[in-house]
Amino acid sequence: MSKIISHVEKIISLSDKEKEEFLSILQHLSLKKKTLLIRPGEKVEHEYYILKGSLIAYYLDQNDNQHIIQFSIEDWWISDFEAFFKEEPAKLYVQANEDCELLAIHKEALETLYQRIPSFERFFRIKTTGAFVSLRQRILSSLQKNSKERYVEFCKQYPTMEKRFANYHIANYLGIKAESLSRIRKELA
Repeated sequence: MSKIISHVEKIISLSDKEKEEFLSILQHLSLKKKTLLIRPGEKVEHEYYILKGSLIAYYLDQNDNQHIIQFSIEDWWISDFEAFFKEEPAKLYVQANEDCELLAIHKEALETLYQRIPSFERFFRIKTTGAFVSLRQRILSSLQKNSKERYVEFCKQYPTMEKRFANYHIANYLGIKAESLSRIRKELA
């Protein structure tokens, strides 16, 4: 549990009592590799902090083609955030890429936390803003850069992910074919 406290205290300071209160509302969850955490159509009432492991958020189009929206690793948050914030049914699948240990925070508990410890609103606002900026950078990168440039940028931005996610997942995330990713890697070797 000290891991999540360290994560939070990179942004806000907490008293011992506030730490205790925050930890008391978190639920520990273990997932085996390939287990679905969220499925389309489900109600999404939790955000998840990753203690150990990695997950993938994706959607399937009408032809059952997978489109990866997000990779998540230790010290990151994951959910179907649109469904969580808008209280709509999930549109995404969120699946364990590896065995995972997560901490879940329920939406109602989070709202109560904001009332009782207002600095948590600042914490989650900063996390949400960071996620928004990253998403915008990804969109601009896909519009402005070629496949090779996007791959190099991905490796620089997320140096540990290439070893943790399958090549076809990385290619999918980058919007290229797995064969193209293999060719790019050979060129860069």
